Amino acid sequence: MQKIFIKNKYNKNLSVIIETNDNQKGLVFVMHGLGGFKEQPHMETFAKVFKDNEYTVVRFDTSNTIGESEGNYEDATISNYHSDLEDVISWAKKQKWYQEPFILVGHSLGGICTTLYAENHPDEIKAIAPISTVVSGKLSLERSNIQEELKKWEETGWEIKGSELKPGVIRKLKWSYIEDRSKHDLLEKIKILTMPVLLIVGENDDDAPLGHHKILFNNLPGKKELHIIKDAPHIFKEEKHLREIYNIFDNWIKSLN
Repeated sequence: MQKIFIKNKYNKNLSVIIETNDNQKGLVFVMHGLGGFKEQPHMETFAKVFKDNEYTVVRFDTSNTIGESEGNYEDATISNYHSDLEDVISWAKKQKWYQEPFILVGHSLGGICTTLYAENHPDEIKAIAPISTVVSGKLSLERSNIQEELKKWEETGWEIKGSELKPGVIRKLKWSYIEDRSKHDLLEKIKILTMPVLLIVGENDDDAPLGHHKILFNNLPGKKELHIIKDAPHIFKEEKHLREIYNIFDNWIKSLN
């Protein structure tokens, strides 16, 4: 395993982990969600199952998150995360282990970013796995359970809450995040996604609900799977949920080869 720092197009340092495989059967990029980081348990699980299937795995922290890359969480947007993904892939294209077509795996905001990339560069992509993904900014902002929160956020200009991922860390996010989020929608160019797609969502996911995944699933034109993890929330931490996800991925990867 190698950890390095590369520069994004805004000259910020991005922390990247590369796990190469001597008998490389493929390449995968794994991307975290809003305010996430590359060492989260579900990120480690995604990486491990590909490593066990002899893939070279690239994980990274975007800028403007709580990992090791530069930037401030308060400036995070889908556009900024997506731009960093493009920069990591551009950098990877110059490495000796790079190969196409490759696989993209993303959780939550990482899910919409990786899928947007696939819609823009379909010829580079072997398959995608948007997990607990944001499907459409507009759709996600219409959820009834967040209307009060959104009203307060718009009035004050900020969302302020503790981090589930790193206890003691306070996360402050600007209203500009919401303005940016409303511009992104996977359904607009969905007919381009003819490659195999794996969807996984927690049964109790309030952030990226099952209903949104069903809309995405029903509109996908190619080979597709949708798996629901019983009793699981948006972020997978429990050992039994991670084990189930590993097995789903393992079967899916083998079906691609």
